[in-house]
Amino acid sequence: MTDLLPQLTQQLFNGLSLGAIYALIAIGYTMVYGIIGMINFAHGEIYMIGAYTGLVTLTVVGTQSGLPVFMAVALMLVVAVIVTGIYGFAVEYVAYKPLRRSPRLVALISAIGVSIFLQNWVALGQGARDMAVPSLVSGSLQVHMGSEFDVNIPYSRIMIIVVTVLLMAALTLFIKHSRMGRASRACSQDMHMANLLGIDTNRVISFTFVLGAMLAAVGGVLIALTIGKLNPFIGFIAGIKAFTAAVLGGIGSIPGAMLGGVLLGVAETFAAGYISSEYKDIVAFGLLVLILLFRPTGLLGKPEVEKV
Repeated sequence: MTDLLPQLTQQLFNGLSLGAIYALIAIGYTMVYGIIGMINFAHGEIYMIGAYTGLVTLTVVGTQSGLPVFMAVALMLVVAVIVTGIYGFAVEYVAYKPLRRSPRLVALISAIGVSIFLQNWVALGQGARDMAVPSLVSGSLQVHMGSEFDVNIPYSRIMIIVVTVLLMAALTLFIKHSRMGRASRACSQDMHMANLLGIDTNRVISFTFVLGAMLAAVGGVLIALTIGKLNPFIGFIAGIKAFTAAVLGGIGSIPGAMLGGVLLGVAETFAAGYISSEYKDIVAFGLLVLILLFRPTGLLGKPEVEKV
C-alpha cells in the first residue's frame, strides 16, 4: 500500500505526457472539422512526416556538432514546423479544395488516398524499417515519496508537457485576440455569412490546415525524441487515437480536443500499468463509447443547430 501513491503518480505523469501528444494532433482534426465540417484523415501522416523531418534535421546538424541541446531541439522543431506547414497546405489544396462542394464521403476517400500516398512516399524515401532517434534529452528527475518506489520523471516527458502547455496557451490567445483567429471563429459559425462580410474564407481554410499540421509536427518531433524510434506507419495509429480524442472532447471544440487528448492518454496509460498493455486500446476506446452513449456530442461539444 505504501507504493500505491508513487506508482499512481508515475502513471499519471506518463499519461499526461502521452495525452499532450494526442492533444496536439487532435487540434488539427477539430479545427478542420469546425470550419469545413470534414475530417482530415491524412493528418496522422503529417505528424509522422514532422517526426522524420526532425530526425533528418538532427542528422544534418549532427549530434556531435557541439550545438547546445535546447538549440538542437529548437532547430528540429522549427524545420519540422515549416516543412509540415507546406505539406498541410498541399493536402488542403490537392485533396480538399477541389472537393468542397462534393459529398463529404468523396473528400473522406480523397483524404484516405493522400494518407496512403504519404505513408508510401516516406517508406520509399526513408525505408520501412524502424529508425533510431538519438536521445538528446536524457536523464530524469527522481522524486522520493517516502517508499521503496521512487517516481521517475524523464526530462523528455517534462519537455513534452511544458511545450504543449505553452503552445495551448499561445493558441488560445491567438484564436481569441488575433485577426485571423476572429476570422476563423466567424467561419466556424457561418462560412457563407463570413464570406459575404468580406472574410477570405479560402485563406482561413488553408491557414487552418497549416496550423494543424504545425502543431502535429511538434508532437511528432517530441515523441520521437522521447521514444527513440520511428517508422513510416506511426502516423496511422496516432492519427486514429487523436481523432478519438477529438470526438471524446467534442469534435469542433479546441478545449475539447485538449481535454479529450489528456483523458485518452491517462486512460491508456493506467490500463497498461494496472491491467495489461494488451488491453490499453480496449479501455481507451471503451471510454469513448461510454461517454458518447451519455453525451453524443462529446464532453465539451455542442449540438449542431440546423441552418434554415
